[in-house]
Amino acid sequence: MRGTADAVRSADVQNLEGKVLIINGDHPLMNQKDLKGILSEAFEQDSALAVVTCELEDPGSFGRVIRRHGSLQAIVEAKDASHETLQVKEVNTGIYVCDAEVLQKYLPQIESRNAQGEFYLTDIVLLAVQDGVRVDGIKASERIAFGVNSQRELAMATKKVFREKADQLMDQGVILMDPESTYVEDSVQVGAGTTLFPNVFLRGTTTIGEMCVVEPNSWLTNAEVGNHVHIKAGSYLQDCQVENKCEIGPYAHLRPKTELAESVKIGNFVELKNTKMDKGSQAKHLTYLGDAEVGEGTNIGCGTITCNYSADKKKYKTIIGKNAFIGSDSQFVAPVQVGDGAIVGSGSTITKDVPSHALAVARAKQVVKENYAKKFEDKK
Repeated sequence: MRGTADAVRSADVQNLEGKVLIINGDHPLMNQKDLKGILSEAFEQDSALAVVTCELEDPGSFGRVIRRHGSLQAIVEAKDASHETLQVKEVNTGIYVCDAEVLQKYLPQIESRNAQGEFYLTDIVLLAVQDGVRVDGIKASERIAFGVNSQRELAMATKKVFREKADQLMDQGVILMDPESTYVEDSVQVGAGTTLFPNVFLRGTTTIGEMCVVEPNSWLTNAEVGNHVHIKAGSYLQDCQVENKCEIGPYAHLRPKTELAESVKIGNFVELKNTKMDKGSQAKHLTYLGDAEVGEGTNIGCGTITCNYSADKKKYKTIIGKNAFIGSDSQFVAPVQVGDGAIVGSGSTITKDVPSHALAVARAKQVVKENYAKKFEDKK
């Protein structure tokens, strides 16, 4: 693209109708309220062409707004401005609202008579004024003009956006231990009384209820979390649902389509994927449950694995009933079902269904040979 006017031409303006909003791609601090205000004023003024401007103490490289008797006459790019023009503090933000007919008429007339050989969209103002078209200026906050042209400026903008959200949350009764190191996207909702520790990242459509605790270094993306939930340090939740009074972590991983009912406990280094855990069930240590259903009140022992991915490259389901007891280091080769109240002995590999209230033990028989080790000791 050879300049801003050339970029606008690529929008196929000849087929546009009505009001057209033109905005640069680097206005990270602009929000929905800002846009509504700009459009509302443009429609109220019934402007054929309106330029959004602001006052900056240090205008720097911004195009300067030239007025005559208060009326907007032209915009001069800083690179082409005289010393006198550079003293002007009112600048062009790069945002325009205009009738489609204005673009269709004046864009073809813009020429590249400047030091950079580019087609400036700002020239449309002078062309319109010379043709007797009224050009209005819409004054906006100086933060609207903030653009991103470097990694430093991007970091500044990102920090400001996160801080604004942090302030909003605190005004709504959320407790932030350190607002400067809490990272919550604008789309996230957090209930009053919830405490967010430092280095918490909340993203996407995440919602967190009231009186929750989210400890440091936890990441939540598109997670739905109820009330009185405790998410311990280093936990990662994505596209999942957590109901009231659950405990998660530390260092737990809830992957997509995981659903935890009320009062479920998920402990350290437990990973769940496409798994439903019913009320009061728990998996507290070093466990992987994928494509599974776990009934109410069931205890999943340490080191349990659902072997859901088969050699045929398909995934199969494990269903464990309510009030079952699953011993540590058990494997479930799906598809398989365990009935209500059943017990699975530690170290078992379950390949067949286990009836309700049954005991299943599937492991090699222990063999003890007394004094066996002595023949090795004698050789030392």
